[in-house]
Amino acid sequence: MEAIADPRYMFTVANQFLMAAGRDPLFEVQLVGANKEVRLSDGVFSVHPDKLCSEVDQTDLVIVPAIFGDMNMAVTINDALIPWIAHQYEKGAEVASLCVGAFLLAATGLLDGKKCSTHWAYYNEFKERYPNVEVVDGSIITEESRLYSSGGANSYWNLLLYLLEKYTDRDTAILAAKYFAIDIDRDSQSAFAIFNGQKDHQDEEVRRAQEFIEQHYEDKISVNDLATMVAVSRRSFERRFKQMTGNTVIEYLQRVKIEAAKRSFESSRKNITEVMFDVGYTDTKAFRNVFKKITGLTPIAYRNKYNKDL
Repeated sequence: MEAIADPRYMFTVANQFLMAAGRDPLFEVQLVGANKEVRLSDGVFSVHPDKLCSEVDQTDLVIVPAIFGDMNMAVTINDALIPWIAHQYEKGAEVASLCVGAFLLAATGLLDGKKCSTHWAYYNEFKERYPNVEVVDGSIITEESRLYSSGGANSYWNLLLYLLEKYTDRDTAILAAKYFAIDIDRDSQSAFAIFNGQKDHQDEEVRRAQEFIEQHYEDKISVNDLATMVAVSRRSFERRFKQMTGNTVIEYLQRVKIEAAKRSFESSRKNITEVMFDVGYTDTKAFRNVFKKITGLTPIAYRNKYNKDL
């Protein structure tokens, strides 16, 4: 519901800002749907579009809100909108998807061969469903060829601000950011991501290696050791591991270590060095670099952000 109401709110308020500054309102904001009424959250909410898709011949910007529940079912339920979105793009409209609205945008085929952002928790599912789309890991906003997408949940506000600035100016976007209390230039959702190893596959040897990594991440583990443990050649093991998990063995090990470090920073009073050793790092610079690469924050910044006892 929020992903429908908030864009309307943002651009309607932007018109008020413009008029207060003695300027003409810029946006004509309309909700468009396939039906005259759309029920959400098991009927708790209902949305009444201003127009049906068939009544809109051409527009400048289409915002695809987040869908909900099972992604396959959600895309199927909304399949009547897919050709309409593609048609508007072909007629010159820009198209922006919010959060997992990227699944619906990708269903149009417009994102094939292009970059896209979506909620971090849906990366693997998105990659499996749309292998021809490049998911930008950790990104809040992507833009390519008049197509925009945002990261997870409330990060869509950053895309809305980005679009507002594009259509108006920086001052209007800053005013909106202050009004809605949004960090205007936040560009990563990595700090919010929780790494859950992809185990929804049938490769028993890879799964055994994953479980071993997760149970012994503080130890020194080599690719050769893992391949030998599961009785698979190193080359075959690395290929299968990447194919099943979406990560190389080293990337997977790093993510497991950093996830353990994040939990420690959130819940304990241990210092950076103590946590570093706990998760199996001995080089402070290496730990800091990997931590920042994965989370977008330094270890100190992450601890200060999420540990309420400090």
